[in-house]
Amino acid sequence: MPYKDLGEFITRLDQSGALTRISDPIRADLEITAVSDRVMKSPGGGKALLFENVIRPGETEPCGIPVLVNMYGSRTRMAWALAVEDIEEIPERIRSFIKPEIPSGIIDTLKRLPQIVELTKFPPKIVSSGSCQDVVVDNPDLTELPVCKCWPKDGGAFFTLPQIITKNLNDGNRNVGMYRMQVYDRTTTGMHWHIHHGGSGQFQDYIEAGKRMEVAVALGGDPALGYSASAPLPDGIDEYLFAGFLRKKPVDLVKCKTVDLHVPANAEIVLEGYVDPEERRIEGPFGDHTGFYSLEDEYPVFHVEAITHRENPIYPHTIVGKPPMEDFYMGWATERIFLPLIQMVLPEILDYSLPVEGIFHNYVFVRIKKRYPGHAFKVMNAIWGLGQLMFSKFIVIVDEWVDVQNSSEVMWVLGNHCEPERDTLMVKGPRDALDHSAPLAHYGSKMGFDATKKWPEEGHTRPWPDRIIMGDEVLARVKGFIDKMNTE
Repeated sequence: MPYKDLGEFITRLDQSGALTRISDPIRADLEITAVSDRVMKSPGGGKALLFENVIRPGETEPCGIPVLVNMYGSRTRMAWALAVEDIEEIPERIRSFIKPEIPSGIIDTLKRLPQIVELTKFPPKIVSSGSCQDVVVDNPDLTELPVCKCWPKDGGAFFTLPQIITKNLNDGNRNVGMYRMQVYDRTTTGMHWHIHHGGSGQFQDYIEAGKRMEVAVALGGDPALGYSASAPLPDGIDEYLFAGFLRKKPVDLVKCKTVDLHVPANAEIVLEGYVDPEERRIEGPFGDHTGFYSLEDEYPVFHVEAITHRENPIYPHTIVGKPPMEDFYMGWATERIFLPLIQMVLPEILDYSLPVEGIFHNYVFVRIKKRYPGHAFKVMNAIWGLGQLMFSKFIVIVDEWVDVQNSSEVMWVLGNHCEPERDTLMVKGPRDALDHSAPLAHYGSKMGFDATKKWPEEGHTRPWPDRIIMGDEVLARVKGFIDKMNTE
C-alpha cells in the first residue's frame, strides 16, 4: 500500500527494525555526514537514520526538527519506498502494459480490464487543503531549518532531496526535478539546474521572455514522490503521474499560498518563491556523488517568499560522496524499472547494469543476444541516443551468458574478448555536467567496447576458444564431497 506521508514510511521502517533513532545531540554541520557515511558504506547499505536532536550552525541547542537520512539506502528499503516487496514487481507491471497479450476471448478480455482501468487512476488529484500548510510562514528564514553542510570544502549547507516544481511558460505543463540547492542566506538559495534537465529547459523560456519563474520546493511526502523527481522520465511525462503509477494511487496536490503551483498535500515542508531570469551567483563547491567536489560555477538564484510546513515536520536529507551511498540504490531502482522501456527500443538487450563504481554515467554493462556482425556497435550507438544514457562514458557489450550484475565477470570477459583496435568505438557528444574529466563543460568523448565473441565476418579468422566449464555429470558425482566440505 502507498504511504500517506513520510511519517507512515518511517513507522514501517521502525516496526521492521530498519531504522535507527539517534537521540544524542548532533550538529548539522559535518557531523551528520560523518556518521551517515559510515552507515551507508556498511554491507547492504546499513539502516535508515533518524537524528532526533539536530543542532543548526551557530546554535548550541537542538532545533526541534528531526533529520531523516538513508531512507532509500538498501534494496529492500528502496522497494518499500515504492510500495512493493520486490523492485522487479514494477518492471513486470510495465511489461504488462507495453506488451499486452491479445485476448483470446471474452474471459481473457475481462481479466485484462483491471489493468486497463488502472491506467486511468494515476493523474494527480487537486485537493482543497493539506497538512503541508498546517503552518504558514510569511516571513521565511531558511536558517531555521536543519539544512546540512555535508563535506568540509562545501560552499555551504545544501538541500539535497528537494522536489523542485516548475511550470512550462507556454503550455503550463509541470516539471518536477531534484537538484541541489545551496543556502546563501535567510531567503535565497542556488538553483543547480543542469543544462540537460527539464527545469533548466523550462527556465530558458522565461529568460527569453524576461519573466520571473515561479518555483515551489517540496520536502518529504510519500517517498515515491522524491524518487519520481529523480527519475529520468521522457519530456512531457508528469513526475507526479509517474509517482501515482508507482504507488497505484493518485498523488494529492494542493495549491501553493503565494505562487500558481501545486505541491504534494502531505509534504513535510514547502518553499515558495521565484527565480529571476537575469540573476546569477556562484554556487559550490559541493562534495558530489562522483566522490570529488564539483566545481564552483554561476547558477540561477531562488528567492523564498513563503514557507509552509506541517506541525512537527521531519526534514528529509541525503548525502552523496564516494560510492556506495544512498543514491546508488535510487539509481539501481531506475536501472531495473526502466529496463522494459529500453527493451522496447532495443529488444536484443537482455539485461544491463550501472555498476556502483560508475556513479550512473561512467560505466554501462550490457548483455545482448548477438545476431549479426557489428551488432554490439549498433547497440552502443543506440544507447548513446536514449535519454540520459547519452552521458554513458564507457559502454561494455557482452554475450548473453555473461552476468552483467557481476562486475568482476564483466571485467574478466572484457580483458579476454576485446582487441583494442578492432573492438572499440570512440564518439563525441554530451557529457554529464559533473564529469570533471571532460575538457569542456557538458561535452567530450565516449567509448564503447565490444566484448562479445568475434565472428569470422567481423575479421576474426582464428579459432575462438571454449570457456572452461566442469561437466554436470562430474559435478553430480562429487556433490557429496562438496556438501561435506561446506558443513565442516
